[in-house]
Amino acid sequence: MISQSVNDKRKDLLSAALRLFAENGFHGTPTSKIAKEAGVANGTLFHYYKTKEDLIVSLYIDIKIRMSEYVEVHSEKEKSVKKNFRNQYLQVMLWSLKHRDEFLFIQQFHSSPFASLVPAEEIERLSGKTCEQIEKAIKDKAIKKRDVNYIMTLFTSHTFGLNQYLSKAQLNEKEQKEVIKDSFDMLWKMLS
Repeated sequence: MISQSVNDKRKDLLSAALRLFAENGFHGTPTSKIAKEAGVANGTLFHYYKTKEDLIVSLYIDIKIRMSEYVEVHSEKEKSVKKNFRNQYLQVMLWSLKHRDEFLFIQQFHSSPFASLVPAEEIERLSGKTCEQIEKAIKDKAIKKRDVNYIMTLFTSHTFGLNQYLSKAQLNEKEQKEVIKDSFDMLWKMLS
């Protein structure tokens, strides 16, 4: 029973932090406001997260895990390397449109000094499968031989930019999917 309460408080803190970071940014959101929004004492926040930075990194990891799980469940498996990447890209983009605050947080995080605080083993855990797919695509000559981190950066930048476009464009779901597929094809042409 106690562990459920602990999990609920953690979830409440992460949810409150996400809402406030999306509204006010990292520096515009004091921990006292996060605690108040979550309905806990400020000291309780520091019981679960040693520092504000620890909370920010924990929230990033939580969001990335949930996004990866969504993509894994919703991506159709194909024999073609390109089709697998396209399916995953489509699902990342659809997730980003359904989870706007989470995706905005990821974008903020990537361009912040907090990104350097994610432990190397956590980065490996979060991106290992994608890196392996890229390495296999290079080995199979489906994409050009380039540094894996460079290719990951291109995918990331592409998704950030496309998300911004789709968030502002007045497109229905079918039109969004067409733009996402077209965007992927342009990216793939550059990589292959």
